[in-house]
Amino acid sequence: MITHRPGYLALRATGRDADKAFAHEAGGHRWQRVPPNDKRGRVHTSTVTVAVLPEPTAHEVVLDERDLRFTTCRGSGAGGQHRNTRDSAVQLLHVPTGLQVRIESERSQHLNRELARAVLRARLQQRATGRARHRRDAERRAMVGSGMRADKRRTVAVQRGEVVDHLTGRRTSVKAYLRGALEGLWPGR
Repeated sequence: MITHRPGYLALRATGRDADKAFAHEAGGHRWQRVPPNDKRGRVHTSTVTVAVLPEPTAHEVVLDERDLRFTTCRGSGAGGQHRNTRDSAVQLLHVPTGLQVRIESERSQHLNRELARAVLRARLQQRATGRARHRRDAERRAMVGSGMRADKRRTVAVQRGEVVDHLTGRRTSVKAYLRGALEGLWPGR
Protein backbone atom coordinates (compact mmCIF):
# COMPACT_ATOMS: atom_id res chain seq x y z
CA MET A 1 0.00 0.00 0.00
CA ILE A 2 1.38 3.40 -0.94
CA THR A 3 0.44 6.59 0.91
CA HIS A 4 1.40 9.97 -0.50
CA ARG A 5 1.46 13.55 0.70
CA PRO A 6 3.64 16.38 -0.69
CA GLY A 7 7.31 15.63 -0.07
CA TYR A 8 6.57 12.28 1.54
CA LEU A 9 5.77 8.84 0.23
CA ALA A 10 5.14 5.83 2.44
CA LEU A 11 5.20 2.26 1.21
CA ARG A 12 3.88 -0.59 3.33
CA ALA A 13 5.59 -3.87 2.42
CA THR A 14 4.21 -7.05 3.94
CA GLY A 15 4.77 -10.73 3.46
CA ARG A 16 7.42 -13.33 3.99
CA ASP A 17 10.93 -11.83 4.12
CA ALA A 18 9.68 -8.26 3.54
CA ASP A 19 12.07 -7.03 6.23
CA LYS A 20 15.01 -8.77 4.50
CA ALA A 21 14.03 -7.35 1.12
CA PHE A 22 14.29 -3.78 2.42
CA ALA A 23 17.07 -4.23 4.98
CA HIS A 24 19.72 -2.63 2.75
CA GLU A 25 17.62 0.13 1.18
CA ALA A 26 18.01 2.92 3.78
CA GLY A 27 19.97 5.98 2.68
CA GLY A 28 20.17 8.36 -0.27
CA HIS A 29 19.38 7.07 -3.76
CA ARG A 30 20.38 9.05 -6.86
CA TRP A 31 18.68 8.48 -10.21
CA GLN A 32 20.66 9.72 -13.21
CA ARG A 33 19.25 9.72 -16.73
CA VAL A 34 19.14 11.65 -19.97
CA PRO A 35 15.48 12.55 -20.56
CA PRO A 36 14.21 11.72 -24.06
CA ASN A 37 13.16 15.34 -24.60
CA ASP A 38 16.60 16.82 -23.73
CA LYS A 39 18.17 17.73 -27.08
CA ARG A 40 21.61 18.43 -25.60
CA GLY A 41 22.01 15.03 -23.95
CA ARG A 42 22.44 16.45 -20.44
CA VAL A 43 22.29 14.09 -17.48
CA HIS A 44 19.53 14.91 -14.98
CA THR A 45 19.89 13.72 -11.39
CA SER A 46 17.10 13.21 -8.85
CA THR A 47 17.64 12.33 -5.19
CA VAL A 48 15.39 10.31 -2.88
CA THR A 49 16.10 9.58 0.76
CA VAL A 50 14.80 6.30 2.19
CA ALA A 51 14.14 5.23 5.77
CA VAL A 52 13.04 1.68 6.60
CA LEU A 53 10.96 1.55 9.79
CA PRO A 54 9.07 -1.40 11.31
CA GLU A 55 5.30 -1.13 11.81
CA PRO A 56 4.02 -2.39 15.16
CA THR A 57 1.50 -5.20 14.98
CA ALA A 58 -1.90 -5.33 16.67
CA HIS A 59 -0.36 -7.64 19.30
CA GLU A 60 2.50 -5.24 20.14
CA VAL A 61 0.22 -2.24 20.68
CA VAL A 62 -3.31 -3.14 21.71
CA LEU A 63 -6.01 -0.54 21.01
CA ASP A 64 -9.12 -0.59 23.20
CA GLU A 65 -12.08 0.25 20.93
CA ARG A 66 -13.71 2.18 23.80
CA ASP A 67 -10.81 4.68 23.66
CA LEU A 68 -11.24 5.40 19.95
CA ARG A 69 -13.48 8.05 18.39
CA PHE A 70 -13.92 7.79 14.61
CA THR A 71 -15.36 10.59 12.50
CA THR A 72 -15.68 10.62 8.75
CA CYS A 73 -15.62 13.44 6.23
CA ARG A 74 -14.93 14.08 2.58
CA GLY A 75 -11.33 13.98 1.44
CA SER A 76 -9.62 17.05 0.02
CA GLY A 77 -8.04 17.44 -3.39
CA ALA A 78 -8.70 15.81 -6.71
CA GLY A 79 -10.75 12.63 -7.02
CA GLY A 80 -13.85 13.48 -8.96
CA GLN A 81 -17.39 12.52 -8.13
CA HIS A 82 -16.47 9.67 -5.78
CA ARG A 83 -14.40 11.93 -3.53
CA ASN A 84 -16.95 14.75 -3.66
CA THR A 85 -19.93 12.57 -2.68
CA ARG A 86 -18.50 9.99 -0.23
CA ASP A 87 -17.27 10.44 3.33
CA SER A 88 -14.23 8.21 2.85
CA ALA A 89 -11.68 10.27 4.83
CA VAL A 90 -11.27 9.11 8.45
CA GLN A 91 -10.27 11.07 11.53
CA LEU A 92 -9.32 8.96 14.54
CA LEU A 93 -8.95 10.33 18.06
CA HIS A 94 -7.33 8.31 20.85
CA VAL A 95 -9.16 9.78 23.85
CA PRO A 96 -6.67 8.92 26.66
CA THR A 97 -3.68 10.54 24.92
CA GLY A 98 -5.39 13.08 22.65
CA LEU A 99 -3.51 11.77 19.61
CA GLN A 100 -5.32 12.37 16.33
CA VAL A 101 -4.82 10.71 12.96
CA ARG A 102 -6.40 11.75 9.65
CA ILE A 103 -6.22 9.36 6.70
CA GLU A 104 -7.72 9.98 3.26
CA SER A 105 -5.32 8.19 0.95
CA GLU A 106 -7.65 5.32 0.00
CA ARG A 107 -11.02 5.44 -1.75
CA SER A 108 -12.56 3.07 0.77
CA GLN A 109 -13.56 4.25 4.25
CA HIS A 110 -12.89 0.71 5.51
CA LEU A 111 -9.28 0.78 4.26
CA ASN A 112 -8.77 4.28 5.66
CA ARG A 113 -10.00 3.08 9.08
CA GLU A 114 -7.53 0.18 8.99
CA LEU A 115 -4.68 2.47 7.97
CA ALA A 116 -5.64 4.99 10.67
CA ARG A 117 -5.45 2.25 13.32
CA ALA A 118 -2.00 1.22 12.03
CA VAL A 119 -0.74 4.81 12.11
CA LEU A 120 -2.17 5.33 15.60
CA ARG A 121 -0.48 2.13 16.82
CA ALA A 122 2.83 3.39 15.46
CA ARG A 123 2.41 6.78 17.13
CA LEU A 124 1.40 5.23 20.46
CA GLN A 125 4.38 2.92 20.35
CA GLN A 126 6.68 5.86 19.63
CA ARG A 127 5.20 7.81 22.52
CA ALA A 128 5.43 4.88 24.94
CA THR A 129 9.08 4.16 24.27
CA GLY A 130 10.45 7.66 25.02
CA ARG A 131 14.21 7.12 24.88
CA ALA A 132 13.86 4.46 22.24
CA ARG A 133 11.98 7.02 20.14
CA HIS A 134 14.85 9.49 20.38
CA ARG A 135 17.30 6.73 19.49
CA ARG A 136 15.09 5.65 16.60
CA ASP A 137 14.81 9.23 15.33
CA ALA A 138 18.58 9.59 15.47
CA GLU A 139 18.97 6.34 13.53
CA ARG A 140 16.44 7.53 10.97
CA ARG A 141 18.28 10.82 10.51
CA ALA A 142 21.49 8.86 10.06
CA MET A 143 19.80 6.62 7.45
CA VAL A 144 18.24 9.44 5.50
CA GLY A 145 21.02 11.98 5.90
CA SER A 146 20.65 15.35 4.29
CA GLY A 147 20.19 14.15 0.73
CA MET A 148 23.55 15.60 -0.26
CA ARG A 149 26.07 13.77 -2.43
CA ALA A 150 28.08 12.50 0.54
CA ASP A 151 24.99 10.71 1.93
CA LYS A 152 24.40 8.61 -1.15
CA ARG A 153 23.60 4.93 -0.87
CA ARG A 154 23.00 4.01 -4.47
CA THR A 155 23.34 5.65 -7.90
CA VAL A 156 21.19 4.53 -10.82
CA ALA A 157 22.93 5.79 -13.99
CA VAL A 158 20.46 4.98 -16.77
CA GLN A 159 22.61 6.46 -19.53
CA ARG A 160 25.48 4.09 -18.63
CA GLY A 161 23.15 1.16 -17.86
CA GLU A 162 24.75 0.74 -14.42
CA VAL A 163 23.67 0.75 -10.77
CA VAL A 164 26.33 1.27 -8.08
CA ASP A 165 25.85 0.62 -4.36
CA HIS A 166 28.30 3.03 -2.74
CA LEU A 167 28.45 1.29 0.63
CA THR A 168 29.30 -2.17 -0.70
CA GLY A 169 31.05 -1.09 -3.92
CA ARG A 170 28.99 -3.62 -5.88
CA ARG A 171 27.52 -2.96 -9.32
CA THR A 172 24.69 -4.35 -11.41
CA SER A 173 22.90 -3.45 -14.63
CA VAL A 174 19.95 -1.05 -14.73
CA LYS A 175 17.95 -3.73 -16.55
CA ALA A 176 18.42 -6.20 -13.66
CA TYR A 177 17.77 -3.45 -11.08
CA LEU A 178 14.46 -2.46 -12.70
CA ARG A 179 13.38 -6.13 -12.68
CA GLY A 180 13.94 -6.14 -8.90
CA ALA A 181 17.17 -8.17 -8.85
CA LEU A 182 18.87 -6.36 -5.95
CA GLU A 183 20.65 -9.34 -4.43
CA GLY A 184 23.88 -8.60 -6.33
CA LEU A 185 24.14 -5.25 -4.55
CA TRP A 186 23.84 -6.60 -1.02
CA PRO A 187 26.73 -7.87 1.09
CA GLY A 188 27.06 -11.62 1.50
CA ARG A 189 25.26 -12.43 -1.75
